[in-house]
Amino acid sequence: MAASPFMAALEQLAEERGLPVETVIQTVEAALAAAYRKDYGKPGQVIRAILDEKDITKTKMFQVYDVVDDDAEIEETERQLTLSEALKLQKQAEVGGEVVLPLPEHADFGRIAAQTAKQVIIQRIAEAERSMLYQEFKDKEGHIVGGTIQQIEGKDAVVNIGRMNAIMLPHDQVPHERYYTGQRLKFYVRGVEETNRGPKVLVSRTHPDLIKGLFTQEVPELQSGTVTIEAIAREPGSRTKIAVDAHQEGLDPVGSCVGQRGIRVQAVLSELSEEKIDIILWSTDPIQLIGNALSPAKVESITLDETTKTAKIKVPDDQVSLAIGKSGQNVRLASKLTGWNLDIVKDELPATKKPDDEPAPEPEVAETQTDDETTTTDDATPTE
Repeated sequence: MAASPFMAALEQLAEERGLPVETVIQTVEAALAAAYRKDYGKPGQVIRAILDEKDITKTKMFQVYDVVDDDAEIEETERQLTLSEALKLQKQAEVGGEVVLPLPEHADFGRIAAQTAKQVIIQRIAEAERSMLYQEFKDKEGHIVGGTIQQIEGKDAVVNIGRMNAIMLPHDQVPHERYYTGQRLKFYVRGVEETNRGPKVLVSRTHPDLIKGLFTQEVPELQSGTVTIEAIAREPGSRTKIAVDAHQEGLDPVGSCVGQRGIRVQAVLSELSEEKIDIILWSTDPIQLIGNALSPAKVESITLDETTKTAKIKVPDDQVSLAIGKSGQNVRLASKLTGWNLDIVKDELPATKKPDDEPAPEPEVAETQTDDETTTTDDATPTE
């Protein structure tokens, strides 16, 4: 219960602004100290107020001095004392400490002092709100939040995420997704910056960890840590591959993420428009991992070159296009997921005797996938 109507007003203000009562009290004390210095003190003095919660007119005022070693260190006489002077006032004084002296009480302040106090209160409350908001959303950095598209400003989207608006920049927007005012979506908080106007929150729909966060919300095994997402490769709005691993014997990590009748993965897909998701089993064996990553294509053999971090992968003739994928997407995502440059080649057919006049076979062409681009390489050379 409030000690007085004044304290009740401070508690109401604190509740409305979402601030601790102690912060509001400190703000009022700073304002009263500023008003006292304006009317009864001197510029440069450090005035400290101790609010009387029952009667504001009985607020105690004190002048604060910093204690320095000798006169050579004195820079501001209104706020510094030498140790010898401080010991005359307080026996416990020491260098680096403070000496606090009471000041005469004054219950009335002039108009200018009152305006000063008002400005201090407004400024301190605004600073406290900005600090609270910054800390609140800094704690959400790297997490998923729900938000509503507030408005479209040029190429940027303004997103309401609760107590403030966030910004979604063009490179954080999924190609082919159309955003409109009032649209409710989930976002990944990729950054929180402190500015003079308050915290600036940046959200994303393209960040790979958006997928990780959405699955974590839907899959209890991910929340408990018995299943983990080890790697993600994403082309926003098109396709994503994730590799998952289990840390409990007998647990199927892929099945856990898919859910019964695909209910869990469908819940994630509902947040991603037309994006497709491939869930594969993680392995510390690069050959096994690469084979899994090229799913749904079937692999004949994989040869690794550790020096160039390249894997040469043979697949059956009818699996080449499936392994490469549309526009090279499947092998490109597999390369990003595994960290290997993948070279897809057709499985060589057994050699057969040809008549002398039979034309030489055309060279077979396959695709090489690196992390950055797709190139072509000859798997066979023409014979003379």
